[in-house]
Amino acid sequence: MSVTSLVLAGVGGQGTLLTSRILAAGLLALGHEVKVSEIHGMSQRGGSVTTQVRYGAGVYSPHFGLGDADGLIAFEAAEALRHLPSLKPGGFLLTDDQEIPPISVAAGQAEYPRGVIEELRRLVPAAQVVPAGRLARELGHPRGQNIVLLGALVRALDLSGPDWPALVAELAPAKSRELNLKALALGLDQESVI
Repeated sequence: MSVTSLVLAGVGGQGTLLTSRILAAGLLALGHEVKVSEIHGMSQRGGSVTTQVRYGAGVYSPHFGLGDADGLIAFEAAEALRHLPSLKPGGFLLTDDQEIPPISVAAGQAEYPRGVIEELRRLVPAAQVVPAGRLARELGHPRGQNIVLLGALVRALDLSGPDWPALVAELAPAKSRELNLKALALGLDQESVI
């Protein structure tokens, strides 16, 4: 069994770290060796948050370099574009189409890039774009966007086996358990193109 390397990238407050923890628990339940590293930017101020997840057999380090990721899972469109150099040729991209302008854009010091999703689709033709933020808002649980993306990732990678609802119920905040389970189901229903 080979080692699979994933990058999960988002902004502070999107639940990138929680998603990585749930994913790692599921991968362990599948019998994989798993290593996770976290990089916190200015996460409390909407800055970039990135985790690297490696799983398989003989995983000795959670770290890998640019161009080595088998998959990039992005919680925000510009974060997908920012972390695209991490992806190896032929790697897969799963991203939300949500755009969250950083503080520099809100302050008028920078502009949010235009046509991000179109550029991502040009660079990664098999990219899967999931409207996770919109689906979570329609569910009445905007903070469940990460769980929608988790469900889409589980489906895309065919990670069946673990009891994903039980893992979400155990590791996600108890106060939003039922909404998180619905968010997971929405993600699992997203069609995979990977």
